Amino acid sequence: MRLLKTLPAALALALAGPASFTALAAPTDIELSHQLDEERAERLEKLIERFNTGQKDYQVKLVRRVQGDAPKDLNLVTREEQAKFVAARARFVPLHQVMKDAKEPFDGSKLAPELRVGLGDAKGNLFALPIALSTPVLYINKEAFRKAGLDPEKPPKTWAEAQKAADKLFDAGSTCPYTTTWPAWVHIDNLSAWNGVEVADSKGKLNFNGLVQVKHTAMMTTWAKARFFTYFGRRDEADRRFAAGDCGMLTSSSSLFAALPEARKAQTGVSPLPYHDDVQGTPQQTLAAGSSLWVGAGQKPAEYKAVASFVSFLLKPEIQVELTAAGGFLPMTAASRAAAESKLLKGDVVALNVAERELQGPAALRAIRVSEIEPVRIIVEEELEAAWSGKTPAKQALDTAVQRGNAVMPAALKASLVK
Repeated sequence: MRLLKTLPAALALALAGPASFTALAAPTDIELSHQLDEERAERLEKLIERFNTGQKDYQVKLVRRVQGDAPKDLNLVTREEQAKFVAARARFVPLHQVMKDAKEPFDGSKLAPELRVGLGDAKGNLFALPIALSTPVLYINKEAFRKAGLDPEKPPKTWAEAQKAADKLFDAGSTCPYTTTWPAWVHIDNLSAWNGVEVADSKGKLNFNGLVQVKHTAMMTTWAKARFFTYFGRRDEADRRFAAGDCGMLTSSSSLFAALPEARKAQTGVSPLPYHDDVQGTPQQTLAAGSSLWVGAGQKPAEYKAVASFVSFLLKPEIQVELTAAGGFLPMTAASRAAAESKLLKGDVVALNVAERELQGPAALRAIRVSEIEPVRIIVEEELEAAWSGKTPAKQALDTAVQRGNAVMPAALKASLVK
């Protein structure tokens, strides 16, 4: 009888127990800071929402980064910001350590070497995750090419061929035969790597004022004077002009293809970045660059577990395919690349295929890139603009850029590359 009297109480306790536990086990919230534009932020928000609804333990919130704020749990860092974050890496926790402590399977060495530059050591241990990388390619407006009597299926391979194409586009009435985004990234870092010359010596001293770079800058100045080259600004302003059909040729990120309107994609050709065929051994390799994901120091153990779970989610082949399809970014692993090739339509991977071919080789592993050191990038773009506008001769502009760049490169920045 006594046992029977206690059963209702025990049953009530059993029923109440799980409810009480559920109330206590609220999901762990973490924040991901960014400085994306509205369109790109919306794409990332959709990916985060998929993670949040796919499990109940963790919730990621996207927040805009405020200058001077302490790092959040996760921090999306752009190419231009990377050197600052590497220099201040004491404020961050190495990603490989976070994954190990959380007991999440993670092998950074499986990521393509060209994507790990500046973010990992020789053993493949990653300090941050190279989540959204691309490389510059050449886009052509096929309709404009046809109008100019050019074969849209045979885009220019060399800068000499690009000049002939620009001449014909101009004669056919184009007010913008050629344009470019990100001048330092395309016309110094990648121009140098693609044509087999350095931007710095073995000690980290800048030297991108050699014959190839000077010749190229002088060529661009001539193009600007002849109205073959129209310059719209230092960032991605030229992308919008090309997408609107205003320009015949564009050098820009391989990831742009995914963002072009469908109608424009159908009339857009994608080919490798032009090279200078009078330079021995060209073309060589371009460089991968883009956004990386960093983990802030000083967070709680539960928050690091949430971070590790989210990183594992991002590394799933099917999520990598979505990133490639939606953002045009390079898949991080061989498995992801294979999945992208099998699941995406042929037209969707055209820019990816061009980008992957460009990145093969040792030049893609160059550590020093002027476009990733913000004070130097600003100087380089100032001097390129002075040359392209005809205010300063090409040789003088690059000599000045090198001199000014070396003066502002602090020892901490030179030594900030992850060993």
